[in-house]
Amino acid sequence: MSSEQTPTTAPAPAGPRPRRLTYAAGLAALEGLALLIGGIWMLVRGLTGQPDDRQQAVTGGVTLAILALLPLLAARGLLGRRRWSRGPAVITQLLALPVAYNLLQSDSVAIPAGIVLAVVAVTALVLLLNPETTRALGIRGPGNAEK
Repeated sequence: MSSEQTPTTAPAPAGPRPRRLTYAAGLAALEGLALLIGGIWMLVRGLTGQPDDRQQAVTGGVTLAILALLPLLAARGLLGRRRWSRGPAVITQLLALPVAYNLLQSDSVAIPAGIVLAVVAVTALVLLLNPETTRALGIRGPGNAEK
């Protein structure tokens, strides 16, 4: 065994966490909590109510609860300034945009939910792709891998 060991994690960038990063983490956590609450609600309604298809309601509830893990883990990573966390956070926002679009196409009370989801997703994307956020996470741009 050698006396030199390579660190398993990269050191966190120095300095205070930018507010943009904190806001992006908050929005990701908010989306994760909304998915978790929606999944639990679907699951409870599927088990105790009279859904059209009990199996579909339970499966949908479990699926939403599991999907909530992605933005919740991303939010935790963003707060901890882990560079891996930006990818799942961006993916979550990109997946939210078509959902918001579908909600906006409905003729029901889902339209305000679509507006809110679209605003949150676009805002989070702007915050996540901001150069200040990128620097705070220690992400180097193309051509800067050796630095």
